[in-house]
Amino acid sequence: MFKKVLIAEDMDFINSGIKVELSKLDIEQIDYVQYCDEALLKLKSASLNNVPYDLLISDLSFNEDYLEQKITSGDELIKIVRKEFPSLKIAVFSVEDKKYRVQTLFNEHKINAYVWKSREGLRELKKAVQQLNNSESIYISPHVAGSMSKSNSIEIVEYDIFLIECLSKGYLQEEISTILKEKMWSPTSVSSIEKRLKILREQFNANNPTHLVSIAKDLGLI
Repeated sequence: MFKKVLIAEDMDFINSGIKVELSKLDIEQIDYVQYCDEALLKLKSASLNNVPYDLLISDLSFNEDYLEQKITSGDELIKIVRKEFPSLKIAVFSVEDKKYRVQTLFNEHKINAYVWKSREGLRELKKAVQQLNNSESIYISPHVAGSMSKSNSIEIVEYDIFLIECLSKGYLQEEISTILKEKMWSPTSVSSIEKRLKILREQFNANNPTHLVSIAKDLGLI
């Protein structure tokens, strides 16, 4: 069983519930933090001291308070952690069930488990932790499992999110092309951007770019 587990969750009662459920497993050390910045610091410190964490369990939404944070969401935390700790196993425990967000976490950030925070969520999280410890297969709650069915949904990648964010800021396609070239992302041509945005509008049944941005915001993509 995992030796060290870190929980990133800003609600005390949920943290306590997770610890109680995971304490039924033979985990030597279970720590929790309420801020994403603190989670990253703990992971780095443990690694430097040669006592790394084996598993990160993180929520996606973190409420703002009087302490200013550089990392304000679980998505951002996971993106950074995956780059710095490619072998660390990551489980998401969240009420979020939008398929595009779940897809991004698995396809772009290579999370290992997604547990829907429901009435049976804690028991399901325990089951997910056991599976992650015993195998390399991913775990995904039945409630959101349809998100990973290619016949049921479009795969949204970081490039798409960036295009929609640029639209939300009022950039023209020519300007987006220039920014993509500076970021060394591809494709960068105006025709490629126009084609991809057309596909996104069709997939989301958006009437125009403004409508696409509105739908993307409603879905939590931007």
